[in-house]
Amino acid sequence: MTANLTNELAKERNRAAAERTLMAWIRTCLSLISFGFGLDKIVGAIRSSGGGLRGGHAEWSVRLVAMGFVITGILAMGAATRQHHRDLRRLLRDDFTYCQERSLATATAVALTVIGVFALLMLAIGAFKN
Repeated sequence: MTANLTNELAKERNRAAAERTLMAWIRTCLSLISFGFGLDKIVGAIRSSGGGLRGGHAEWSVRLVAMGFVITGILAMGAATRQHHRDLRRLLRDDFTYCQERSLATATAVALTVIGVFALLMLAIGAFKN
C-alpha cells in the first residue's frame, strides 16, 4: 500500500513538473512570436513614416528574420504540446519508466542560432552595399 501511494505521489509530482514545463514553453514561444511580429510592425512603421530602411534588401532581410522568429515559436509550441501529451500518457501507465527523448530546447536553440547567423549575414551584406 505504501509503495503504491509513493508511486502515485511521484507521478503527481512529475505531472506537475510537466505542466510547469509546458507553461515555460508557452512563455518562450509567445515571446518568439511576439518578437517576430513586433519586429515586422516596427519595420512597417519606419517605412510608412518615410524613415530609414531604404531599398528592398533591408526590408526583406528584416522580414525574413521576423518570419523566422514566428515560425520557430509556432513549431516549438506544437512540439512542446505534443511532448507534454506524450509525457502525460506515459505517466498514466503502471509500468512508467523514464526514457531519454530528443531535447526540444536544443532544437529551438539551433533554430535561433540559424536565424541569428542569417541576420548577421544580412547585416554584413547590407554593410558592404553601403
